[in-house]
Amino acid sequence: MIQRLEAKANRVSSALLKDGAVIVEEVINPDVIDAVLAELRSPFDKQGLKFTNDFNGHKTRRLGGILGLSVSSAKILAHPFIISVADEVLKRHCTNYRIGSSTAIEIMPGEGNQELHRDDDFYPIRIPDVEFQISAMVSMTEFTAKNGATRVVPGSHDMRKIESIDESEIYIANMAKGSILFYLGTAVHAGGKNNTNKPRTGLITTYSLGWLRQEENHYLTVPRKIAEAYPENVRRLMGYQAHGPYLGVYPGDPDGFWWDA
Repeated sequence: MIQRLEAKANRVSSALLKDGAVIVEEVINPDVIDAVLAELRSPFDKQGLKFTNDFNGHKTRRLGGILGLSVSSAKILAHPFIISVADEVLKRHCTNYRIGSSTAIEIMPGEGNQELHRDDDFYPIRIPDVEFQISAMVSMTEFTAKNGATRVVPGSHDMRKIESIDESEIYIANMAKGSILFYLGTAVHAGGKNNTNKPRTGLITTYSLGWLRQEENHYLTVPRKIAEAYPENVRRLMGYQAHGPYLGVYPGDPDGFWWDA
């Protein structure tokens, strides 16, 4: 089972580290969700299917670089509660962290179950007891067992072999619109199959340790003019910040050290 908790960062982060995943119901304002969905509708329709393959699905629309497509999405990606949970979990091992990737996913009717996987598997090494990233899956529509709710395996951050996981171990993350499924980068999960006649839409954002390379290159994905229009806290989440005084420094960063010529 996965715990369903109130929006209290210390309890949520403790459950996340213990179980590998946790659900917090109806955190995001419905008006914000509707604004993001409206801004993503045209990109979804125009380019959402260009990432189709056996892993992503052939009836699933996907969009990356969400901050470059939806200004309103910043209210989700930099939501104070999500940030407070990320602070509790990630800052044990870094000075600051950043968005690893941001992806909008629309599972359409007729899509099947996605392959179980771990998001951290693209990193070539692991460090015992160090979580490289956490994920926050926001339900932009209701998530149900019938329409493709995310499937997650509680406790699978113990690094058990994926091929050993039995169907009975998989938890279906049913959630009301505006809820958040947090899970660790080492937790096994996947999208579900949609047996309804309507799409299931989610916005998944990963937050990774500040000394790691981001999965998604926000400097190139999001046009600089758009990035500069966001407030400082959002720009820093995109990666416009040094990690401590020496890593990734650049002129003008108030927290970084810069060597003058």
